[in-house]
Amino acid sequence: MSNRRAQVKRSTLETEIAVELLLDGQGNGKFQTGVPFLEHMLDQISRHGLFDLDIACKGDTHIDDHHTVEDIGITLGDAFAQALGDRKGIVRYGHAYVPLDESLSRVVIDFSGRPGLHFHADFKRAKVGNFDVDLTSEFFQGFANHARATIHMDVLRGVNDHHKIETLFKAFGRALRMACSIDERAADTMPSTKGTL
Repeated sequence: MSNRRAQVKRSTLETEIAVELLLDGQGNGKFQTGVPFLEHMLDQISRHGLFDLDIACKGDTHIDDHHTVEDIGITLGDAFAQALGDRKGIVRYGHAYVPLDESLSRVVIDFSGRPGLHFHADFKRAKVGNFDVDLTSEFFQGFANHARATIHMDVLRGVNDHHKIETLFKAFGRALRMACSIDERAADTMPSTKGTL
């Protein structure tokens, strides 16, 4: 059984969130967030990253979905930071290209200890169903800040905004899986010349 797991709770006046994460899982996800499209996207992270992930959130969705989506990104970032510990032995870098029909996205991750999101996507619509497409970057910004990771995300081509967003989440899951993996050749080594991340 993997010890690379985390349980994180976040409570504010806007959201109440609980996240359980197992890094070395089988891709099992359970989501109760009040934002169906986000749950579909979180499932992509879980399945393509092979993370066991349980996220429950009660948020002020009667106002809009902003606080819920952003705070889930924050809490999930905290969970990854906790599960990775001192980051010794991890590959550290991860990348993935994922297509979905006409859409293609690239995600590159560095668990550098230095948060940063570089997000490039040209969405044509304001919403996909009831989901505000601007919240896509808000989710990943929250994650990057709290996982202390540098993340580059690019939609390289596409027409359908649902497909564009889904390729980002799938590529994110795949890149996370690579970056979080244990490097068998350097399992006891910090993947940095500084000796710390």
